Amino acid sequence: MTAAAPTTRFLELTIDGQTVRVPEGTTLLEACRRQGVATPTLCYLENLTPVNVCRVCVVEVEGSRALVPACSRRAENGMVVHTDSDRVRLSRRMVLEFLASSVDLSLAPAVGEYLRRYDAHPERLGPPAAGSERDFRSAGHHHQPDGPTAETVAQPLKVDNELYVRDYSRCILCYKCVEACGVDAQNTFAIAVAGRGFDARISTEFAVPLPESACVYCGNCIGVCPTGALMFRSEYERRQAGQWDEKKQTATDTICPYCGVGCTLTLHVQDNQIVKVTSPLDHDVGHGHLCIKGRFGWQFVQNRADTARKEGKPSATDAEKGAGKNGGSDTG
Repeated sequence: MTAAAPTTRFLELTIDGQTVRVPEGTTLLEACRRQGVATPTLCYLENLTPVNVCRVCVVEVEGSRALVPACSRRAENGMVVHTDSDRVRLSRRMVLEFLASSVDLSLAPAVGEYLRRYDAHPERLGPPAAGSERDFRSAGHHHQPDGPTAETVAQPLKVDNELYVRDYSRCILCYKCVEACGVDAQNTFAIAVAGRGFDARISTEFAVPLPESACVYCGNCIGVCPTGALMFRSEYERRQAGQWDEKKQTATDTICPYCGVGCTLTLHVQDNQIVKVTSPLDHDVGHGHLCIKGRFGWQFVQNRADTARKEGKPSATDAEKGAGKNGGSDTG
């Protein structure tokens, strides 16, 4: 006898004056998106567990003392939600101003749009203070601010491996990289949040260099980073040379050739060269996550005859031709 399929219970709530009917378990963010309500997010991603840390998605729920994070708050029957009230706009403006005054958000285009939408002016908090090494600050020991400048998270760039760079002057502590490195994807736990308060930062165990940590270089942290704090080294070097141009790039989906799992790779190509690899979030095998081979193991594709000759290097094809000629003369 076939068991009856469980019935889905639906709830009704009101969002900005409009009645919405959603399945039980739906978050307010999902309900808003169904209604076409543009709700800003920074720490939320579909393939990660919501951690409620950026606070830019907060909405006002009638009867609730505090604003609630839309990314994790579940819809309830009869709930009345306001997504663009004066209280919500003020909260989002303050959060964005605090972030933009202390973090380099120049590679986070969504934040620029949010700043304009909520009329945020981070410059009113003062010019940025000089950066410093943050890895070995002691929790609870704070320096007296100088007053005229805004404290920042600026610190030296970390380039300690061949695959990706870490620029934590761009880090907003969204926790996405920590989640991807942890139970949501890789279960490696190579990074975590160290420090407290303004001194909080992403760090390896005991702040050791990445090659000495538990990192397996899957690159899933890069795939979820919203601000460019974590970046392919190939992208970083092209940006430094002024050669990175996303308008010239194409994206092509293919299947990873390394094993039978069947992960989908999105190859980003510029000037006939692969410059980075991502994976679609809605892919039902990897859900946007990859291993080191899929994320970084594409250099062999560049070993083509046209590319090698352009760079003045022997290609695999040239070597094969040379071997063929030598073989022909030997057999005469």
